[in-house]
Order: sequence, then C-alpha cells, then structure tokens
Amino acid sequence: MTTTVENLPKRTAFFVSDGTAITAETLGHSLLTQFERLPFAQHSLRFIDSVERAEEARQQIDETAQFDGTRPIVFSTLVKPELRRIVARSASLFLDFFGTNIQVLEEELACPASSTTGRSHGLTDVNQYSSRIEAVDFTLHHDDGTTTRNLDEADIILVGVSRTGKTPTCLYLSLHYGVRAANFPLTEDDLETPRIPVSLKTYRQKLFGVTTLPTRLQQIRQARLPDSRYASFAQCDFEIRQAELLFRRMGITCQSTAMKSIEEIAASIVDQSGLERIERRQHPRAHV
Repeated sequence: MTTTVENLPKRTAFFVSDGTAITAETLGHSLLTQFERLPFAQHSLRFIDSVERAEEARQQIDETAQFDGTRPIVFSTLVKPELRRIVARSASLFLDFFGTNIQVLEEELACPASSTTGRSHGLTDVNQYSSRIEAVDFTLHHDDGTTTRNLDEADIILVGVSRTGKTPTCLYLSLHYGVRAANFPLTEDDLETPRIPVSLKTYRQKLFGVTTLPTRLQQIRQARLPDSRYASFAQCDFEIRQAELLFRRMGITCQSTAMKSIEEIAASIVDQSGLERIERRQHPRAHV
C-alpha cells in the first residue's frame, strides 16, 4: 500500500530546554513548518535543569512513544552535557541544537564554552532589559493616536486606517526589538484629501505606512462590527485606496499586513526602516 500524508500517523514533537524553551520552540517550529501537511502534537518541557527533571522528561517522552506507536521528535537546547545525555536516551529522534554546534565553536574560537544555563533569554544585561521595558511602556502610551506627547522620542510611527494591525505590530516591535513604536490612525477626514494629520507633520521622517487588502480589512471589521458601513467592502476599499495614495504622494514607505504574521511584518519594517535592535543602542528614559 502506498503511504500518503493522509494515512501517516500523528507525530509528537517535544521542545526541551533548561530555560524558557523559546529558542527550542523557534528553531523547532521553523523546521516543522516545512512539513505543513503533517499533523504534530507539540509539547514544551521547560526548566529541565536537574538530573531528576531530565529523567522525568525522558520518561514522559518514552510514554508518549509507547502511546503513539511512533517515536517523538525532540528539539533540545539543553546546555549541560549530562542532561542532554539523559534525554537523548529516550525513545525519540533527538535533535540537539546546542550540543551539535558548541564543540565546533569551541574548536574554532579555541575557548571552552561556559555551559551556563539560561543565557539566551535570561536577564544578562539589566540596561538592555530596562530599555526594552521602557520601549514597551512608550508604545502602550502612544497607541492609536492617544497622545502626541514625546513623539520626538519615537523610533517609528506607524500610520494606517483602522484595523490594519498597527497596535500588535507596535507591541511586537517594542517587546522583541526594543523599538519605541507609536501608531496613529488615518481618519476619514484625513483620507478625503488625502493628507497627513497635522499633528504628525513634524515627524514626517519617522512615519511608516501599513496597509492591507480591502477584502481582508472587510473580514476583520465585519467580525468587530457586523453589517456596518465601517465594515462594508466599499468603505474598506475607499480607505485602503486613499491611504495608499497618501503614502505614494508623501513618499512614505509602506508595508502590507495582508496574510502575514506579526513576526514577518515587524521584521520587514525593521529591515526597511533601518532600525537597529535595542542591544545596539541606548535610549534616554521616556517621560510618559
């Protein structure tokens, strides 16, 4: 019998880490997306930082293998060799992101690794962490045009019509990149001309446009205010066309959010805007 995707058994993936498992999840998900038609049950085993916890993780993986009838896939970023060896003895396909590369780096750098756990997402630099938290605070205070106070301290100001993803994108930019991101909605009055809101003219060089497809905008607005003029296709189409006309006239760089994840949108904005991660710069404290 020919094996097809439809009759393949559901597989289980474990993301195992001595810390938050963010790195294991990110790298593991990146690999699993290449097999989008295959079903995966996914579990994160965090803070596996002792022999006892490593043994518990191995037992859980073995029990899953027995229940599924197939070996689970384990994505590991365990730092300590003794913990890696315990989990690697499980009935799994053990993919060791850390151990596979650390020896190569030690040889290249002629320097032993510290084998310190929790370095990638731990609080290793208080100043950088504080700057990132201040960026989030700034973004929360400058959401949806709430205030124009201290906009001169913004790294970027996203402009676009309502429901194009400005707020979640700004929050992602501040939390993951340390970018002080503000956002400002384009109203129907702004779009009639079209023109930049008067309060933003001083900050022209910081503006970045976000747009989407009229059909996507209608879908989002319909879920919020069903069968309203606000959610009608005609209104959505008008607003998108006028906003994009404004961006072209004013030479404002623009990014479409249609069918893109927040991660993709934010990374594209950082790349197109030339913004740097917070680790490469320092901010004065914002007074908001």
